Amino acid sequence: MTNTNESNTGIKGPAVFLAQFMGKEAPFDTLENMAKWAASQGYKGIQVPTDPALFDLEKAAESQDYCDEVAASCRAAGVEITELSTHLQGQLVAVHPAYDELFDNFAPEHLHGNPQARTEWAVNQLKCAAIASKRLGLNAHATFSGALMWHLVYPWPQRPAGLVEQGFAELAARWRPILDAFDEAGVDVCYEIHPGEDLHDGASFEQFLAAVDNHPRANILFDPSHFVLQQLDYLDFIDRYHTRIKMFHVKDAEFNPNGRSGVYGGYQDWKERPGRFRSLGDGQVDFKGIFSKLTQYGFTGWAVLEWECCLKDSAQGAAEGAPFIAEHIIQPTRYAFDDFAGGEVSEQKNNRILGISK
Repeated sequence: MTNTNESNTGIKGPAVFLAQFMGKEAPFDTLENMAKWAASQGYKGIQVPTDPALFDLEKAAESQDYCDEVAASCRAAGVEITELSTHLQGQLVAVHPAYDELFDNFAPEHLHGNPQARTEWAVNQLKCAAIASKRLGLNAHATFSGALMWHLVYPWPQRPAGLVEQGFAELAARWRPILDAFDEAGVDVCYEIHPGEDLHDGASFEQFLAAVDNHPRANILFDPSHFVLQQLDYLDFIDRYHTRIKMFHVKDAEFNPNGRSGVYGGYQDWKERPGRFRSLGDGQVDFKGIFSKLTQYGFTGWAVLEWECCLKDSAQGAAEGAPFIAEHIIQPTRYAFDDFAGGEVSEQKNNRILGISK
C-alpha cells in the first residue's frame, strides 16, 4: 500500500517574533517598517506583539477594515502575520500579590496599584485578541498563563494539602471564559511553557488541562530553550504533547552547571548564569531532532525565531536566524522510500504470502 503524506504541508517559515526588536528608531518603530526589515532579513512571517506602538488590539477587535489594512501592509512588505502575541496581558490574568508592583509595568499607567482592574483589563485584552486573530485569518495565538503559585514551586515550607489543586481551579476559572471566546473565534490559545508561569512544564500543563476539562483551545507554544534551563527532555516533551503543540519558538540555550550554581542561577545576571539563552546555533538545543519530530507528527505551524542572547548583538542574531531556520525545515515526504518494492496489493496475494489457503 502506498504511504502518502500529502495532507502534511510541513513547517512554515522562517518567521520572527518582533517583541525583542521593537524600538523608537526606524526600522523598529512601526509595524510597517518592521515588516520591511524582517523581509529584508529573509523572513517570510512575523509574529506580532500586541503593543500599542505596533498594533491596536482593541481597534482590531472592532474593525475588519483595520485588520485588512494591517495584513495588506505586511504582505506588501513581503511577510505574513503568523500569530498575535499577548504574553504581557496573559501574565496579568493571574498575578500573585508579591509580584504586583513588578507586573504593573505590563499594564497601562492608570491601572497601576489596582490589581482587580488590571486583571479585568487583561481578560478583555485576551478576548479582543480572539476576535482580532479571527479577523486576520489566524488559527493560533501566543500568550502566558500567569501565575498564582510560582512562589510555591519549591516545596519548602511544605504546601498544605489541596493548595495546588485550589490554585489550578482558580487559574482555570479565570481562563475558561477566555478559552471559550477563542473557541468561538476558531483560534487556539497557545501557552508558552515558561518558568515564572504556573504552566512551566508538562506536569503543570496537565494539571491545568484537567482543570479546564481538556478544553480544545488550551494548547502549547513549544520553546525548547526554557526546557534546557529546567533540564527537561524537550524531545520527549514533543512525543508526549504533540497533539497540543500548535506553535513553535525557535530559540537556543545552554546549561553549564558548576560548583557555584545550577538551575536556580544564584541571582546572577544572564552572562554569569549556568543556564543562558543563546542565538541560534550557539547553544545546546538539538534542532535537527526537534524539526524531525515536529515533522513526524505533522506540525504545520510556523517556525518563529525568538531572539534572546546574553552575548551576541540582536542584528547579528536576526541575520543568522532566517537561514538557520530555513536549513532545518524539512519538506515532508509524500511517499514511503520503499514504495517501489511493494507491488500490487490484494487479499488473495496476502493470503498466498502468509501461506493461507482459502
